[in-house]
Amino acid sequence: MAVTTVKAHSTIGTILEISENGTTWQKMCPIKSYPALGGAPEQIEVTDLEDETQTFVPGVQTMEAMEFSANYTLENYEAVKQKEKKNLHYRIKLGKNGAAGTATWQGQHCVYINEGEINGSIAMTISVSPSTKITVTSTPSV
Repeated sequence: MAVTTVKAHSTIGTILEISENGTTWQKMCPIKSYPALGGAPEQIEVTDLEDETQTFVPGVQTMEAMEFSANYTLENYEAVKQKEKKNLHYRIKLGKNGAAGTATWQGQHCVYINEGEINGSIAMTISVSPSTKITVTSTPSV
């Protein structure tokens, strides 16, 4: 059993990055929230006549569209829009300088401006459609 030296990590400093080649990274834009980095697997029923209750084995892991929220500025919106619908590599560094690890995957994204309201800020959503499994590792030193 591993010994934990850190009780928890803050989301402060978490950064979403993109890359066209998986080696040269750039910050997409500052984000306000990020989605679950994975999902529960589908359940494959394997019940037979000897079982008293249904039994299952895990199937394919489900993945929904990954929605990141961000404050809207025209500059950030245009920068994210410019990379829309391209096959890209995505990386999220969790916590300050990736202290809580780094998640990477591939996919495509689109961006849209959210609804508005009185006394509210304009926000946008970056919706990423993942095409590979998400891998979480320790953040490499630079």
